[in-house]
Amino acid sequence: MNYLIKTSALLVLISLISCKKFLDVQPKDAVSDQITIVDKLSAETALNGTYRSLASDAYYGQKFQFVNYLRGGDLGWGDSRTVNREFIQNNVRADNEEVNNVWVAIYKTINLANHLIVRVPAINDIALTQAERDRILGEAHFIRALCYFDLARTWGGVPLIVRPSENADDTRGIPRSSVFDVYNYVEKDLEKAELLLPDAANRVRATKKTVWALKARFHAYREQWALAESYATNVINDATNYTLVKPFGAWFQANVVGSKESILETAYSSVLTNTHRNSWLPPERGGIRSWFPVDSFVTPMNDPTIGGTRKVLIAKAATGLWYGQLYYRSPATDPSYVIRLAEIYLLRAEARAEQDNFTGAEEDINAVRSRADLAAVTFATKEAAILAIEQEIRFEFVAEPQRFFYLVRKDLLDDKLKITDQNKYLLPIPNPQIIVDGALTQNPGY
Repeated sequence: MNYLIKTSALLVLISLISCKKFLDVQPKDAVSDQITIVDKLSAETALNGTYRSLASDAYYGQKFQFVNYLRGGDLGWGDSRTVNREFIQNNVRADNEEVNNVWVAIYKTINLANHLIVRVPAINDIALTQAERDRILGEAHFIRALCYFDLARTWGGVPLIVRPSENADDTRGIPRSSVFDVYNYVEKDLEKAELLLPDAANRVRATKKTVWALKARFHAYREQWALAESYATNVINDATNYTLVKPFGAWFQANVVGSKESILETAYSSVLTNTHRNSWLPPERGGIRSWFPVDSFVTPMNDPTIGGTRKVLIAKAATGLWYGQLYYRSPATDPSYVIRLAEIYLLRAEARAEQDNFTGAEEDINAVRSRADLAAVTFATKEAAILAIEQEIRFEFVAEPQRFFYLVRKDLLDDKLKITDQNKYLLPIPNPQIIVDGALTQNPGY
């Protein structure tokens, strides 16, 4: 009897402890590096961990990308799981778990960068040179800038958390900043990164040239066209390191990594894999084909006068089903592409068109078209240029999150996707975040 009583009491205690742990949910973006970042080796290890977070499944490893390319209008849904269909239908609910997963992953990456930015200047290690210290800090500032840029273009104004968080309370009670203020902070981080980073080319780590590429994108989003053109030109003029490769598929086919077309990509291994492959490939190639290119995209993509040689981005299975094949490797070590040179050419074309330099815009668009074996185009109006760029983005980046953001920026969602509700331009703030933090407010329409 005593044994049974003691056993029952122990089970109740375990149950209470389990319930307490279940209810006491700590945010995944809270982590302490006060002890671990103390010397050169631990700083480099922490930086590697920050890049790994950037490449994680919920960020550039898959979910941030699919949350945005599924909204681009050219993909259908092939899975029984309904949560991701909301993105294809552009009718996303605030309780969508993937929205929350992406939010948490980006803020986790920001927190890791914050720890580096705060701890590295205080390291007292003779083995850490000033050049190495600057580089580590520059890469952390770049990653944080990219994170806040992605948050702003996806959700609008967000909380600016710029100090390391070590427990749940550190990130609560911080209200959303305006989009204007978030972008200003992104610009400050990019300025710091540009000053600190070396003038080199590296496909998987940030350098001064990577900063120039992100600045070109950043200034285009802010409609600062002269600056966007200038930074894009800085990258394009470095033909030694950055070139549009030909044939078209040479930047990703045959297990290529780090081609001259890649400005920044995330790296994976047989242990740390990229989960994109499983969602794109059909069962006969070991995937589940969660989403696929729809007929309204497949037909023009296979037209040699529209898709050109970019048609290698899609393929037809033996069963007659179309699928995407940007991610195809086994094991799944495919890079995810953060910035490619084709985007920089199209950003400069946009900047030039907005400044009424149609000849320059034509040159950039036709550079992208030429390497896809497409005939040159001409146009005489800004409106025609904007539409020409949109078509190139549509077929160039079907498996990358570019088209939806461009349609938002150019007010083309109604024309191209029949979306008239401007509230759909942004995703909802995740409900779990609002529930635990009363300082957060929801986006209109959700």
